[in-house]
Amino acid sequence: MPILVAACVLAAAAWAYLLAAHGGFWRTGCRLPPGGAAPGRGAQGGAAPGPGRWPSVVAVIPARDEAAMLPETLPSLLDQDYPGALSVVLVDDGSDDGTAAVAGSLGRGRGRDLRVVQGSRPPEGWAGKVWAMAQGVAAAGECDYLLFTDADIAFAPGAVAALVRAAAGDDRALLSQMALLRADTGWERWIVPAFVYFFAQLYPFRRVGAPRARTAAAAGGCMLVRQEVLAAAGGLDRIAGARIDDIALARLLKRPPASARCWLGFTTDVVSRRPYPRLGLLWGMVARSAYTQLRYSPALLVAAVAGLAWLYLLPPAAALGGLAALAAGAGPAAGWCAAAGLAAWILMSVSFVPVLRLYRLSPLRAPGLPLVALLYAAMTVDSARRYHTGRGGAWKGRLIPMAEREPKSLSRRCARHISGVHTGTNIGERPGGPRGRRPASACSGALARGCFAETAPFQTG
Repeated sequence: MPILVAACVLAAAAWAYLLAAHGGFWRTGCRLPPGGAAPGRGAQGGAAPGPGRWPSVVAVIPARDEAAMLPETLPSLLDQDYPGALSVVLVDDGSDDGTAAVAGSLGRGRGRDLRVVQGSRPPEGWAGKVWAMAQGVAAAGECDYLLFTDADIAFAPGAVAALVRAAAGDDRALLSQMALLRADTGWERWIVPAFVYFFAQLYPFRRVGAPRARTAAAAGGCMLVRQEVLAAAGGLDRIAGARIDDIALARLLKRPPASARCWLGFTTDVVSRRPYPRLGLLWGMVARSAYTQLRYSPALLVAAVAGLAWLYLLPPAAALGGLAALAAGAGPAAGWCAAAGLAAWILMSVSFVPVLRLYRLSPLRAPGLPLVALLYAAMTVDSARRYHTGRGGAWKGRLIPMAEREPKSLSRRCARHISGVHTGTNIGERPGGPRGRRPASACSGALARGCFAETAPFQTG
């Protein structure tokens, strides 16, 4: 019993620390100020570029079998209210549903240049999405900023201008916003807010924006990157094999030798349109690469699940069990368990409320966070099971290779493979070969960087 009491008290202390000293991870106020001023400088902090001096921007969109999604999202980029040069490069990642043709038709008659690039299969050592991004960068040519986004992401009319204004005004080489994910169905309302919450818990946004903090992260659906800084850091070659590409890119830019200024925040101006109406779809997206976050280690898996049970499941169990024991006449130990468990459960619930409000959901859902954590734990265990049975990383017909290899150089490869650059026109048939898909981006969690490992189902295109 003393061990149980100690575990409950430590859990309550851990939640007190998380709320008070863990970078304010649970707050959702880390956003671009009104008008897109520079982060941290207030509404008057970031001056807009002068007339004729707006930086050039090229948006890069990897897309595979997104013909149904593009009409909901691509026009939002092509119709952006941006004063400078803005164009879009869409990399057709071996689609079978006419993605390129749909993109081309959407680009006709628009005010922005759209180039549709026929993607090729990733070379040995390259993760699929990173290779698609690299082909997009090669097709983009010279520009001031690259905007990496996904096929399911829609932008408010002035979103790109706000991003550029903030990045230029505060000298940020990487400025990323967590897209507002779809949370319309019952399962989405339970799973999606928790996804965002866990991501912020692992990578507190305020620490990402602090130059002296080592925390580096980005959200793959919206990453504005200064091209010259990316090139100076070694380009996407440096993260060629990354399965969690947005985090890898943020680390590449923030840490030496680049040591660039980065920022990550919340927004309601960048929205994911991808639906996940059934639990099975959400489960599959998380389980696809959750084990990657644990480096395919059974020991880390056990530690992660144990940590989850202690931090999220023990408090409500101790609170309810302790109260029941007290009602049955148990001694002081039951009272300690009940008090510590209730305290931890309350703190946990309070920390979840801001994210629920961001998604316009009732705060009454907050006490149910332990049940959602249990679901994420089960998804992570299932991810390990899939990996050890040879089915890990399956995505749209391709089993993503799990073994990490040294990437081949990008030089000459993009020039050799990129073809069919068009403006609002269809492209030729894709090369033959087995269908495939890049791995998910974005990975989040809590405890030992693995209690909640999720993919970018909500962020990738």
